[in-house]
Amino acid sequence: MHRHRHSAGGWTRYGYVILGSFLVALGLETFLVPNRLIDGGVTGIAILLSYLSGWPVGLFLVVLNVPFLYFGYVQIGRTFAWTTAVAVLLLSGFATLLTPVPAVTSDLLLVSVFGGLLIGGGLGLILRHGGSLDGADIVALTLSRATGFSVGEVILGLNVLIFGAAMWVIGADRALYSLLTYFSAYKMVDLVVQGLDESRGVFIISARAREISEAIQHRLGRGVTHFHAEGGRSQSPLHVLYTVVTRLELAKLKSIVLDHDDDAFFAIHPVAEAGGGTLRKHNIH
Repeated sequence: MHRHRHSAGGWTRYGYVILGSFLVALGLETFLVPNRLIDGGVTGIAILLSYLSGWPVGLFLVVLNVPFLYFGYVQIGRTFAWTTAVAVLLLSGFATLLTPVPAVTSDLLLVSVFGGLLIGGGLGLILRHGGSLDGADIVALTLSRATGFSVGEVILGLNVLIFGAAMWVIGADRALYSLLTYFSAYKMVDLVVQGLDESRGVFIISARAREISEAIQHRLGRGVTHFHAEGGRSQSPLHVLYTVVTRLELAKLKSIVLDHDDDAFFAIHPVAEAGGGTLRKHNIH
């Protein structure tokens, strides 16, 4: 039974990888490439090389990503490298099949926004299910460990070079529209990976912590974890609560806390993923 569930989960994962690769190819071949725009990262380099050589984008996507598969295997693991290899091959195949398809529109603003959304949606699905389509992320991870720069700083530096080269190859206007494509894709990746129902973790410090905890469990159906702490200045004992809620539940949580204690302190932070244990939602009474 366990092997069966694992196999089903694996096939589901690859189903999303197939869909993600198709969405990226659709964004590239029906929006960006016919209008001579690019995306960031290795995909952007592949498109630029295609413009300069006249060879298919799919070919460069495979060739450029092959060296990074090894780094992905070493830095992250075999499953990541295998999923990424499948995604890259699928993207190359879909891009080749879609090459004769005409552009959806020639309006560069629409191309930038909707092409970016398609690409970001596809990338997000692949990232969420354990793979990647962009060797720039792996390069950034490797260089970050070697140089001391953060991964974000390395990615930013790489993309500055790519879009700078784009100004020379496709012109300043199209390079700037391409930058808009990159930001559209970036935001869509966040949306897909984190989900519309993004969670928030909340720390609550109150003299009426137990009453607040009971109210959260009864009125929101959320589990609550209790901590015993000590004030840094007063050195007096503190009762700290921690719970995770969705964005839609956040206003109600604040109302519950303030209904019981106007002087309660709470701190809210984003949670990329949460599930199981005391964080599982229970029935509301």
